[in-house]
Amino acid sequence: MSELISEMGNGFWSSAVATFIGCFFLIPIFLEIIAKLGFFAIVHERFAHVYILFGNVELVLTEPGFHFLWPKIGWKALIINWFGTRYIVDQRLDQQYLRGLAVNSEEGAPMGLGVWYEMYVTDPVAYIFKNENPRESLSANVSNSTVRSLSNMPLGEMLTDRHAMSSVVREEVCPESDSWGFQVGSVYIRKVHFRDAEMIHQIESKVVNRLRQVTSAIKQDGANQVNIITSSAEKTAAVEFAKAGAMRPKIVGEALREIAKDSLVASALFEILEVQNILESKSEITVIPKGNPALSSFMAAMPKLAE
Repeated sequence: MSELISEMGNGFWSSAVATFIGCFFLIPIFLEIIAKLGFFAIVHERFAHVYILFGNVELVLTEPGFHFLWPKIGWKALIINWFGTRYIVDQRLDQQYLRGLAVNSEEGAPMGLGVWYEMYVTDPVAYIFKNENPRESLSANVSNSTVRSLSNMPLGEMLTDRHAMSSVVREEVCPESDSWGFQVGSVYIRKVHFRDAEMIHQIESKVVNRLRQVTSAIKQDGANQVNIITSSAEKTAAVEFAKAGAMRPKIVGEALREIAKDSLVASALFEILEVQNILESKSEITVIPKGNPALSSFMAAMPKLAE
């Protein structure tokens, strides 16, 4: 029984090792061999395969997926990977940015432009054979078109109207790039700047001086407005105080006239006012007994004693 279990265990491990070797070594080698013999080709998304045999384009595969070559090119599939050439062309969207393209404005100001553009391959065969280096050629074409079409523009339009400038460059570049199998997508002028350092310094100085002038004007205008408001308030207050001062005698006079209608009330009021004035004056009061005129004369003759 133990021998049977041992034989089954040995058979399991032998099968496992054989399966491992077959899956990870033999099958990939077999698939590579039949792929070299032209049985099939795998095309990835946004890629193209171009097969050349004896100087002729035999097959172009642009659809992603698994392709059998024998039904497409017949017996040539057997030798095309050995005696021919297969080009794999990347058709994915790509982009590039060109910095500091030198142009001059209509006023003669030296300007720099930054151009961003997209491109992708539309014709793999033309991309391979029409131009030896399509990417560099397209970059040079965009650079030349930008300089040629945007030079001598008014400085104001160059600094503000980037959309129109981008459209002009794209219309200039597209026809020639199409003949190379290279399609230009969006083109955009991303940056417009001055190239002369001295001019930049002068513009900065003028802007700073203008800001200072505007700031001073704003401060002066604010101070003037405050002075106007203060003067108006003081004038209004003075008018109101003058009106109040003019109305006071009238009000006091009317009150006294009403009080004077009753002699007793008027006499009592004036006595109270006199006593109040004496108390408010904080002066010393000497009380002399009634019916003693000699003492009052003596006190009047002695002012120091009275003090």
